[in-house]
Amino acid sequence: MSQRQSLCILGSTGSVGSNTLDVVARHPDRYEVFALTGAQRVDELAAQCLQWRPRFAAMVQPDAALALAQRLKAEGCPTEVLSGAQALNDLAAHPEVTTVMASIVGAAGLAPCIAAARAGKRLLLANKEALVVGGALFMRAVEEGGATLLPIDSEHSAIFQCLPEDRQTWRARIDHIVLTASGGPFRQRDPATLADITPEQACAHPNWVMGRKISVDSATMMNKALEVIEARWLFGLTPEQIKVVIHPQSIIHSMVVCKDNSVLAQLGTPDMRVPIAYGLSFPERIESGASALDFLSLKALTFEAPERSRFPGFFLAWDALRGPEGSTTVLNAANEEAVAAFLDRQIRFDAIHRVNADVLAAVLPQAQESQSIDGLLSLDQRARQAAKSLMATLSKP
Repeated sequence: MSQRQSLCILGSTGSVGSNTLDVVARHPDRYEVFALTGAQRVDELAAQCLQWRPRFAAMVQPDAALALAQRLKAEGCPTEVLSGAQALNDLAAHPEVTTVMASIVGAAGLAPCIAAARAGKRLLLANKEALVVGGALFMRAVEEGGATLLPIDSEHSAIFQCLPEDRQTWRARIDHIVLTASGGPFRQRDPATLADITPEQACAHPNWVMGRKISVDSATMMNKALEVIEARWLFGLTPEQIKVVIHPQSIIHSMVVCKDNSVLAQLGTPDMRVPIAYGLSFPERIESGASALDFLSLKALTFEAPERSRFPGFFLAWDALRGPEGSTTVLNAANEEAVAAFLDRQIRFDAIHRVNADVLAAVLPQAQESQSIDGLLSLDQRARQAAKSLMATLSKP
């Protein structure tokens, strides 16, 4: 990638977006920031615009966009502020953009990801829900648009880095992949006490600095369930070819098991700047800002099997993958609503799995109807409504 890349960062105020800007700042000769987007965090996006002076900024919420525009005008910043969900699609597909970092959290990232794919962009995918919700539809857009799709989740980036450079024949060489999981903050907690967990405890991840939603997903291991679904589409695998082990140290980020039983692994410190830098520079490698791995300081690398009694929701991934095409859309929507309710202290931590399982079973017959983006988003809304109706019947924590 000798040409200077023009970046659109979708979800720039989140942890992945902020880390992307940190990597970009180390290589001003290689990257320029064309557009930054956010949902409603005006202060953070304003600070980024004042530092980077992008051509465009966009906020989904109109009130937030107006506040941002007024703030930037008062500061003499020339960035043009756009508003609404369509603005994200337009910026992701903008002809002057070469690279899109897709780091919006949740199903809201599906439409701009598809817009970038159809426009043939270099698409750095940190929004796992685009594949969990979109699946086949999203991959068709990548193929038809001629986009370059590069995974940014540390686990999927690790798998990608372990695959042979000859991408046409690698499936004939491997038996399965192994995604690693930290196990989150409750890896050793008595399952009988899960009802007492608070949002503050669930968001205190032992290894990674992440947003609140994904931190809760890590605590329930639903993040790993979503990553299993994502891996199925990224790498064209069957559900049976995707394994997961808990690796508390988060040093081995994932592994590829070859047909001769050789195991290829990618190791590194738990720092999102590593997969971000790899995605930005592929097939080259650039300095990321992450600290080097000190092997002499490692006391042990250990592995455990996920326990159903502690992480029941994790196993729903394979159920959803074996169901109709829209099943994973339903699971993701239910989980987003359940996690939001838990963070708002409306339901208990252990109710998240119940909501996910019950909504998946209830809405599953409707999943066959989702063969377009409108159909998927309609199914997403029906699943969300089913989740809200169910949660209204649950006792308060």
